[in-house]
Amino acid sequence: MDTNEFPALDETDVAILERVERDADVNLAELAEELELSKSAVHYRLNKLKDANVITAVSADIDPLALGLNMVVITEVSVAHESGYAEDIGQSLTAIDGVFQVYYTMGDVDFVVHSRVQNRDQMNDLVDEIVTIDGVNETASKFVMRELKTSTRTVENMSEEMVRNAVDGTD
Repeated sequence: MDTNEFPALDETDVAILERVERDADVNLAELAEELELSKSAVHYRLNKLKDANVITAVSADIDPLALGLNMVVITEVSVAHESGYAEDIGQSLTAIDGVFQVYYTMGDVDFVVHSRVQNRDQMNDLVDEIVTIDGVNETASKFVMRELKTSTRTVENMSEEMVRNAVDGTD
């Protein structure tokens, strides 16, 4: 999505996003008090951010290790370059059980796929499923030995410059 499609943000919007991202169950009265706004102003801003698809979902963060998903596989996928290949192969990759991120890339590989599985059998099945997708020419998988940083939080991972650019509408 083009950044021009999103509404202009201010520091208060970013503060709301950061707090909601940290705790989706945040109490509106507490948040209003923290930001020195009325509860209705916070509610209005949250709805505006949801309506504009800045906030795309409110959900719980679940630790994958609690479900035994302790193996992370990063697979690079090279494909045949035919008309529509990126869309078709990308959709096929996203449909595989265990896959949680798919990136269409430029460079030596066409897609980078991040997956989580519980054991080697599941890992082998997952890689086999990738290889059988029509148009996939080659794969190379890497297995994560230790996760040093895993975060789905966007605002928390932004530098001050990135926040300023988001507020100013620049890149």
